[in-house]
Amino acid sequence: MPNIAIELGKLSGNLGVKAAYGEQQDLDGVKVLPVAATWSGFGGGSDEAGNGGGGGGGFSLPVGAYIRRGSEFRFAPNVVTLLATLTPFVFVAGRALGYVIKCLKKKR
Repeated sequence: MPNIAIELGKLSGNLGVKAAYGEQQDLDGVKVLPVAATWSGFGGGSDEAGNGGGGGGGFSLPVGAYIRRGSEFRFAPNVVTLLATLTPFVFVAGRALGYVIKCLKKKR
């Protein structure tokens, strides 16, 4: 039976920068490099009888793309992802600000 830690180590070699940045694509003279935020985790173990087990998982969130046209180089965010991540942040910040204002009004 193969060692699960060695197998997971081999798999994790494909993670990191390669997972966050996709392969560069050339579209009509425009170079596009997709970018994603990635998370992954693995675990393994065995009992006294030598029965091993392991598991892993990952998540990737498309953030946007770097676009290059001639000498112009810019980042174009993924609007859907931007709205999905900012909406909870704006909600929490708004609620916190409401509580702060409420507390400041009570002190007067």
